[in-house]
Amino acid sequence: MTDGKQFYGNIVKHSLSIAGHRTSVSLETLFWHELKRIAVARGQSVASLIAAIDAERGKANLSSAIRVFVLEALRQPPNQAP
Repeated sequence: MTDGKQFYGNIVKHSLSIAGHRTSVSLETLFWHELKRIAVARGQSVASLIAAIDAERGKANLSSAIRVFVLEALRQPPNQAP
């Protein structure tokens, strides 16, 4: 098991394009790794998964919406796709 302490406070800014415009999200490394894992499990790129999260987030901050999405995906039963 990975020691989560190494990821606390390790926030990294990631730049990407969503719907044709450049943006960036700042996420802890642990959330970024989980987001990538979820994208692979869904057969999507990270950018397309973030675009889907962006489309559903309403007025929430994109980085926060990603964290909530990852948390919700991790809370799903293991036999369900994230």
